[in-house]
Amino acid sequence: MTNDCFKQNMAVIRRRWPQLADVIQQAAAEQHRPAVRLAEGRDSTLIINGVQLTSRHDRQREALQQISKIPGHSKQVTVYGTGLGDLQQQLLNRELLQQLTVCILNEYIFALVLQLLDQRHWLNNPKVELQLAATQADLQLPYAVLPSELVLAGDGGLKIRDRLYAELEAGYAAARLKQDISEFLPRLQQNKRFWQHDSPVQNLFNSLAANKDVYVIATGPSLETHYAYLRRIQQNAGAPLLICVDTAVAGLLAEQIRPDIIVSRDHKVTAEHLPCKALTAASSLVYFPLTNPDVLQHFPGPRYVAMSDSAVFEPLRKQLPAAPLFSYGSVIHPAVDLAVNMGAKRIFLFGADFAFSHQKTHANWQNGSIGPAFQQATEQVINGFGEKVPTLRNLLTYLTGLERYIAKQPAVQFFNTSKAGAVIAGTEYYPELTA
Repeated sequence: MTNDCFKQNMAVIRRRWPQLADVIQQAAAEQHRPAVRLAEGRDSTLIINGVQLTSRHDRQREALQQISKIPGHSKQVTVYGTGLGDLQQQLLNRELLQQLTVCILNEYIFALVLQLLDQRHWLNNPKVELQLAATQADLQLPYAVLPSELVLAGDGGLKIRDRLYAELEAGYAAARLKQDISEFLPRLQQNKRFWQHDSPVQNLFNSLAANKDVYVIATGPSLETHYAYLRRIQQNAGAPLLICVDTAVAGLLAEQIRPDIIVSRDHKVTAEHLPCKALTAASSLVYFPLTNPDVLQHFPGPRYVAMSDSAVFEPLRKQLPAAPLFSYGSVIHPAVDLAVNMGAKRIFLFGADFAFSHQKTHANWQNGSIGPAFQQATEQVINGFGEKVPTLRNLLTYLTGLERYIAKQPAVQFFNTSKAGAVIAGTEYYPELTA
């Protein structure tokens, strides 16, 4: 399958990026092709698998809107998705731009466009660097993105797609929070009797015995496959420290596994999720000031209060000198950060699936009893076996947050104990548990 337009476009790519040319040529010959049709208006565009690639009324105006938040003085800009070339051309019109990196999110879509439209106006520009999104470890700022190509991203572009979703989700969440934090103020005041007198979380920092491993236990479905191992190893002398998230507690207790430290950050977690009455004073709680007061009231062991950089806690900053723990939307983030601050050099992640593995959402919980059911998954992520497993966009955001955190901890080894969930960049699979 070749035509003159494709040959001319590919001649430029083969001259400038010969290795990419082979990838695109192979994508063009792909047998399993998506459904494609033309959409016409004042302009024309493509509809691919039901997703409209660009505007069909005013593509140039749309492109200008998509790059409007990128400062005009930016010398380097990255574009995610190739589209029909409109975004690239509008950015190249900027006089101060010195380098434009264009990342291919879907090789087949790019090959299709190369067959239909002359793209040499930007491919030939010496300022342009063309690359596969799969070659990037993280986002390059500042950037613009074609929203349609997030939906249409190929397998190689999924990791960067997840990072882009995470940025968008985090931005929306921050904006919503800044609009109105008043709804949280009564809970902060209600919990004052606890956070005003409980120990600050920094009292736990650097308290870990030398060479002691830490197991951070989340509630992904794969946790169920490790209950017997956790029960057995906890009985050994010098057993690892078990730090678990709140919703993992019930399952651990049912399997006669005692968590050493429980971390809770979500104000919606109740005593049903965290069964305090089944615990003993041997377990400690690290919590945030929005924690359900019933949980705090009935927790039998020591309590430690932590903060985060959330705008919700601004009213407390001068009153509460508790150290912040890293947070990116999920309780697993402060749990891991706590382990690092306590002095862990080796951290083992259990149940950190970020996906609905084993056709479940959480270990020990009925499908749909905590959040959406697995049938409501909207996205997919690649697991350790190279398989696509269902997930949600917010889970992809949490995964991105953890991966970025891990990348900033070069002195700590991180191990993933299951291949059933998402691949976590920066971790190694622990052979004894993943074979």
